[in-house]
Amino acid sequence: MAAMASSSSSSSNFFFIFFLVLCLKITAKKTYIVQMKHQDKPLSFETHHDWHSSSLQSLTDSPPESLLYSYTEAFNGFAASLNEEQAESLNKSESILGVYEDTVYTLHTTRSPQFLGLDADLGLWATGGGTQASEDVIIGVLDTGVWPESKSFDDSGMPEIPSKWRGECESGPDFGPKFCNKKLIGARSFSKGYRMAIGGGINKKPKEIDSPRDKDGHGTHTASTATGSHVANASLLGYASGIARGMATRARVAAYKVCWETGCFGSDILAGMDRAIRDGVNVLSVSLGGRPAPYYRDTIALGAFAAVEKGIFVSCSAGNSGPTRATLANVAPWIMTVGAGTLDRDFPAYAVLGNKIRYNGVSLYSGRGMGKKLVGLVYNKDNNTFGNLCLPGSLKPTSVRGKVVICDRGTNARVEKGEVVRDAGGVGMILANTADSAEELVADSHLLPAVAVGRKTGDLIRKYAQSNPNPTAKLVFGGTVLNVRPSPVVAAFSSRGPNMVTPQILKPDVIGPGVDILAAWSEAIGPTGLVKDARKTKFNIVSGTSMSCPHISGLAALLKAAHPDWSPSAIKSALMTTAYTRDNTNSSLRDAADGSLSNPWVHGAGHVDPQKALSPGLIYDITTKQYISFLCSLAYTIDQVKTIVKRPNITCSKRFKDPGELNYPSFSVLFGDRRVVRYTRELTNVGPARSIYKVAVDGPSSVRISVRPRTLVFRHVGEKKRYTVSFVAKRKRRGSTVRSEYGSIVWGNAQHQVKSPVSFSWTFM
Repeated sequence: MAAMASSSSSSSNFFFIFFLVLCLKITAKKTYIVQMKHQDKPLSFETHHDWHSSSLQSLTDSPPESLLYSYTEAFNGFAASLNEEQAESLNKSESILGVYEDTVYTLHTTRSPQFLGLDADLGLWATGGGTQASEDVIIGVLDTGVWPESKSFDDSGMPEIPSKWRGECESGPDFGPKFCNKKLIGARSFSKGYRMAIGGGINKKPKEIDSPRDKDGHGTHTASTATGSHVANASLLGYASGIARGMATRARVAAYKVCWETGCFGSDILAGMDRAIRDGVNVLSVSLGGRPAPYYRDTIALGAFAAVEKGIFVSCSAGNSGPTRATLANVAPWIMTVGAGTLDRDFPAYAVLGNKIRYNGVSLYSGRGMGKKLVGLVYNKDNNTFGNLCLPGSLKPTSVRGKVVICDRGTNARVEKGEVVRDAGGVGMILANTADSAEELVADSHLLPAVAVGRKTGDLIRKYAQSNPNPTAKLVFGGTVLNVRPSPVVAAFSSRGPNMVTPQILKPDVIGPGVDILAAWSEAIGPTGLVKDARKTKFNIVSGTSMSCPHISGLAALLKAAHPDWSPSAIKSALMTTAYTRDNTNSSLRDAADGSLSNPWVHGAGHVDPQKALSPGLIYDITTKQYISFLCSLAYTIDQVKTIVKRPNITCSKRFKDPGELNYPSFSVLFGDRRVVRYTRELTNVGPARSIYKVAVDGPSSVRISVRPRTLVFRHVGEKKRYTVSFVAKRKRRGSTVRSEYGSIVWGNAQHQVKSPVSFSWTFM
């Protein structure tokens, strides 16, 4: 009987759990992005919003408040709060192309203008009158909002706002029109996706105030990097002191807050892009990203396509997942994908051990130093407590009080490790890299004296601490050092190729300054972002491809001002084909991860050179039709292509045989089961009439490269000429392990060198 009772009870529990799961499936709501057939809108509906609302209610029996956003510019469709059953019901409708669950994206978190060769006052435009022209260029920044009181957004001397501007300065509990001016001309926030994700629906009051005000600092930093006004005596608590300024100091900026405490949600990002396009921006700067996905499922790629089609340049960060290969984000060919490099500025600090050996590191610590006296050094290598990682609660005060603690980098934030050490009674920290972070050094504004060191140095210090019966150390700080050599160096954290979505497109496109960048900061948060960090600063030094992205956004604004008739692809081409691949010691660019030579999967075309980009000689232009032919060459359905290009009459009757046929400024050659790859490119003359260019090729011994014709003669400005390049893989010996090699194609004359990087792959993975 007992056994029967147990069996009956288990059966009842099973059905109860099944019923509970079923109920949750029916009632639990999530945010879904719904793609509509734009041309199917009945004439009876005055607006697409009305049609979206009616469709949602009739097909799912959802209340009106379930409609979160109605998109018209960046996307044909809407975002709605639905349960799984309602989403499935919508997906069956003839007027709907697709229904996708919302995704979450993450942020890719004074010396750079001079390092890039921009004049302190006039930038690129010491000649040609471009300073005034840039006042008509508007950069839209999708990020964590803006701190409008920053002097970086001072509008002194700025003329009236361009008449084309259709944006506004949104009102909120801590924000309003009075905070905008002739520099910061717009600020909006988009939080419905975020509010749905944290639970309670869009009517629930979120923890974070719903306004464009930046409580994180990231958005203020990126916006001021792109277009900040001149600010004298700027520094982070004394570090990097000097004049802070953005790339395009006279351009306007509009902030679109799409990122919140728990991330950046696709529905909010799409709403921000949709609004920015309608508002009239010329450049979109997006320092965030997610995992690689087909373009029809990538929110940023979808919005960027619509923007580029309307003549808006889109710059995105490549991601901070390096040095691991194939980690790139934002790889669509219509997006400028930006990696990160170093400046010629450093913040040296030193760990001096009891054996009198001094090891080099970096730090932005600005408080009281440790003095000249050596103190105890401890390394808590205990697999049971993870004390070596300095995780919260992992350190015993009795072991670390009054000592310098060695913390292995990884798992938790670098600055949090310092907080953990301080709270346990430690007086200093040596942050030692492991194999994962190798030799990359990133300076931080720690809460206690701290020095970051590379893996090799870290191993020596760890060995000393574990082998010496009475290890001691002291930390010394060296301030700010300029004219560092070599520079630039590619940041180890900068995400790498190959491109996992379309390997025939070489990514990243370029690198720009992204390590230890000084820019404006939110005064709502300390420089470390930690809750216990009560320090307030008007500027902060931060690293990431999030920082390199707005550099390129600002440069694109300057190029748009100088060449208002240039398309986004023309601006991209100018920046790519004039990029350099040699550092300030005239050696090939190196990779900070291990000091080895860098390559196009790491640095793309190279480091941007804005002075040369102003006059590139020739450009590779790309039309919307060519992008459509590219998309049709992928293994996408017609409906999936329509999702991206938002046109009803797409048939894919014209498609490339190979996605690599796109008129891109770089080449990614995949041999696979074929030995010959042949591409035709078209160049447009934007230099003087009667220009003659000759080709020079460079490649590995395993590939024969031939170009026809070898000379291009341009009689007129704007004239277009084609050339065909053939890549022939020589027969490889048995057992050959070649995976990838690199080369270049350069069209040059006495005035211009138009360079395209080439990558070769025999086995993609």
